[in-house]
Amino acid sequence: MATKAQTKRHTPKLHIRRGDTVMVLAGDDKGKTGEVTQVFPDKMRAIVEGVNIVKKHVKATQTEEGGIQEMSASMHISNLAVVDPKTGEASRVGRKIVDGKSVRYSKKSGNIIN
Repeated sequence: MATKAQTKRHTPKLHIRRGDTVMVLAGDDKGKTGEVTQVFPDKMRAIVEGVNIVKKHVKATQTEEGGIQEMSASMHISNLAVVDPKTGEASRVGRKIVDGKSVRYSKKSGNIIN
């Protein structure tokens, strides 16, 4: 059982969301871009479509055929950077208040990221 000191009080606010186009900064797929399909804030990981492909051996069931399937594995968030919508380059993300709402913006160009 986890002690009180080991438990996290809250999940951190991440700079990457589902649907963002991101660029891989480190690893075998360095330089590749893709769309984030799933984010795991508690593990600080994300799944990017078409990046970090692994092969998984799947047992056949009554509805599905068995065999070796290729799928995207999760990557650590620190190895990903959001792609600037204006320039297409990797950029860091900042937060600012616009019209009473907190929005994300690209630190390279200053454009708001939707």
